Amino acid sequence: MPACTFFGHRDAPSHIRPLLRAAIIDLIEKHAVDHFYVGRQGAFDAMVQSVFKELRPIYPKVRFYVVLERMPGRETGNIDSEWTLLPEGIELAPPRFAIVRRNEWMLKSSDYVIAYVCRSFGGAAHFMDLAIKRGKTVIRL
Repeated sequence: MPACTFFGHRDAPSHIRPLLRAAIIDLIEKHAVDHFYVGRQGAFDAMVQSVFKELRPIYPKVRFYVVLERMPGRETGNIDSEWTLLPEGIELAPPRFAIVRRNEWMLKSSDYVIAYVCRSFGGAAHFMDLAIKRGKTVIRL
């Protein structure tokens, strides 16, 4: 089952949403991608989640998951547990490294990466570069 994950800057602009939606649809329809994993930090992840909500009824067999970086609790807010994943062992990660460990899990679990990266530094740039080095198919928005 082909899978895709997402890496993008926290301050991603809303005008990339149509490109994001088109890239997801292309992966579903032309490459049989049926699992998608996204984090939950910042504007890019929120945009991905909003596209997921829009596409769920159109593609009911495709699974869209929000991957948590820590165990759910009061500070995590309202979580739809049916569409969330908690990587095994993430609870052992020190809080400072939890997002990195979660991103490593998402990258390892995916064949494709959709990335919105316009700076050469930060987590999104690091994980996009890592995806390229690991031979993942990277779609840049």
